[in-house]
Amino acid sequence: MRIWVNGALRDEADARVSVFDHGLTVGDGIFETVKTTAGRPFALTRHLDRLTRSARGLGLPDPDLDEVRRACAAVIDANPMELGRLRITYTGGLSPLGSDRGNDGAGLVVALGKSTRRHDTTAVITVPWTRNERGALAGLKTTSYAENVVALARAHEQGASEALFANTVGQLCEGTGTNVFVVLDGRLHTPPLASGCLAGITRALVVEWAGAHETELPMDVLEHADEVFVTSSLRDVQAVHRIDGRELPGTPGPVTAKAMRVFDERAGNDLDP
Repeated sequence: MRIWVNGALRDEADARVSVFDHGLTVGDGIFETVKTTAGRPFALTRHLDRLTRSARGLGLPDPDLDEVRRACAAVIDANPMELGRLRITYTGGLSPLGSDRGNDGAGLVVALGKSTRRHDTTAVITVPWTRNERGALAGLKTTSYAENVVALARAHEQGASEALFANTVGQLCEGTGTNVFVVLDGRLHTPPLASGCLAGITRALVVEWAGAHETELPMDVLEHADEVFVTSSLRDVQAVHRIDGRELPGTPGPVTAKAMRVFDERAGNDLDP
C-alpha cells in the first residue's frame, strides 16, 4: 500500500504522522470518504468542495485543492483495485498539547483501502444519544468521530449496520455515517440541514435526482414510515428492512427501489456530477 503523507507518496510502513499532530491529540481535523471504481473517484469535486467548507467551519486554512487532487490521483494510481474507499484527511498539523493550534501548517494524508459492494437492504437501530444541531461542529465532517464509534458498536451488538440519531429537539437527524430518508404516503422525505445532519454528497444527489423533500420529521416517524433507506458514499442508496424491532416487509419498497435504480443509472453516466 502506498499512502500520501504531507507532500509525498510513502510505503505503508513509512506512512507516519507526528504524535503532536492536532488531528490526533484533539481531533482537530476533517476528512472525506470517496468511492472509487476501477481507479476512478466518484463525485470528487463535490467532496473537495465540502472539504473546503468543513475547513472553514473549523477555522483551518483552505486546503490546496490542486494538491489534494494530485494526491488522490497518485494514491489511486499506486494502489489499483476494483472498488475502493479513498480517505482524505486534513488536520491542524503540528501543535502544542492542548487546544491551541501551532503555526506549522495543516497536515494532509490520502489513503485508499479496498471496499465491497453493500447489501441491498440492512438493519438499523436508534440510539439514546443526540446530535447537537446548534453545536460548533454541526454539519461538519470532522475527525472528532468518537460518538459515532460508540453508536456504531451498539448497532453491531444488535445485529445492525447503522445507528440513527435524533437531534436535541427530538427530530430525526442522521446516522453515524449516513443520511436517512423516509417514505410517507408515497412521498420521499429527508431531514433538512438545519436538523444538524451532514450535507451528504449522496444525500444531495438523491434529493436532486429522486425529488426528495427536505422536511422536519419527528423521531417517531420511523415507527410508521412506509419505507426507509440510508445513503452514503459507500452505501449509495441502501434500503432498511428492520428498525430496532420493527420489520418493514417488502423491502426495498417501490419508492426506494426507484431511487436505487435512478441513482445507479445517473451515477454510472456521470462520475463527477
